Amino acid sequence: MWRRYGAGVTLETSPEKPAPVRVVSQAIGGWIARLGAVWVEGQVAQLTRRSGTQTAFMTLRDPAADLSLQVTCPGRVLDAVEPPLTEGARVVVHAKPSWYFTRGTLSLAADDIRQIGLGELQARIERLRRMLDAEGLFAPERKRRLPFLPRVIGLICGRGSAAEQDVLENARRRWPAVRFRVEEVAVQGTSAVIQVVDAMRALDRDAQVDVIVLARGGGSVEDLLPFSDETLVRAVASTRTPVVSAIGHETDTPLVDLVADVRASTPTDAAKRVVPDVAEETERVRRARERIRTSVLHRLDRDRAALRALRSRPVLADPAHDLRTRAFEVHDLRERTRRCLRHAIERGRGDVEHIRARVRSLSPAATLERGYSVLQRRDGAVVRSAAEVTPGERLLARLAEGELRVTVDGGPDSGRD
Repeated sequence: MWRRYGAGVTLETSPEKPAPVRVVSQAIGGWIARLGAVWVEGQVAQLTRRSGTQTAFMTLRDPAADLSLQVTCPGRVLDAVEPPLTEGARVVVHAKPSWYFTRGTLSLAADDIRQIGLGELQARIERLRRMLDAEGLFAPERKRRLPFLPRVIGLICGRGSAAEQDVLENARRRWPAVRFRVEEVAVQGTSAVIQVVDAMRALDRDAQVDVIVLARGGGSVEDLLPFSDETLVRAVASTRTPVVSAIGHETDTPLVDLVADVRASTPTDAAKRVVPDVAEETERVRRARERIRTSVLHRLDRDRAALRALRSRPVLADPAHDLRTRAFEVHDLRERTRRCLRHAIERGRGDVEHIRARVRSLSPAATLERGYSVLQRRDGAVVRSAAEVTPGERLLARLAEGELRVTVDGGPDSGRD
């Protein structure tokens, strides 16, 4: 048993009283029946119109998800669509959802189908571009530099496409040892977005892949719509591996070109951007070696000239020249020193002679030579006065030559008598 609660349906169930499958399916059908008619946007994946019937069938697919719905409509509704509806077209359908509870499937019964024109698609792309740009997904500072020589290049392209051959052949022509991991996917149609996103994530998880190339040849605006899908653009923005976009011709600019780290104008241009040219690199190495060789030779020439200039200097041309000059200077200094010493000695000798003469003139011996004598007592004291001696005292008289021993005959006044 089920009950209604407002717009929803609640089943009263328990492990002891489970609801049969038919009851659950009926409950789902009741809820969907109250949903009413809705406008649905999608891409026509399959279109069938059986002869002899007035009912048309088509599969409406979400380009950004692995999800589709079956749509039925009267033939007159399909005939009213201008231009005639084809598989791959983007449409907006006004339909009432219906649930076939016996099969457990959901379908849409359409009463109006409107094809989205090219102008509307481009307007939607422009609105999406402005929104993503405002989020910063196209900012230059988010762009990453490509590796100089990637270990493995991840290539996402159509199955057996010319874009694949262009990238592989041109890359291998430039660098024969380059390695690729190729992911072949649908590059247009209802499943293109899902397959490209899955391939992008698989390559991004591969630690050996250093750069991812997303390549597709030219096509109409409708063919390139998957590469302006929001899901794909955000998937490219979220990769850790640098991405090169090579979609369509140079004039084509899907949104994935704006979010990629490098935009290549064509698949051939992408091959030139992801690997260097071995011939060009060899030539660069040759020119670099030649510049180094020329620089070294110039440096050697400058050093040789500097050595020649040093060797030409007198000090190196005749190393003994300075020694001889210094020897002459030492000889002259020695001679000056000798002269100075002789003059000093002569001056000293003259001074000594002068002092000697003065000393001699003041010496007691000189006085003795003039006839004087010096009287000394026995203790060696000099007698300076007659009062210092007594009669009979023996004295020593020192003469200029020799000594005399004398005896005092009288006192100081004895001579008067």
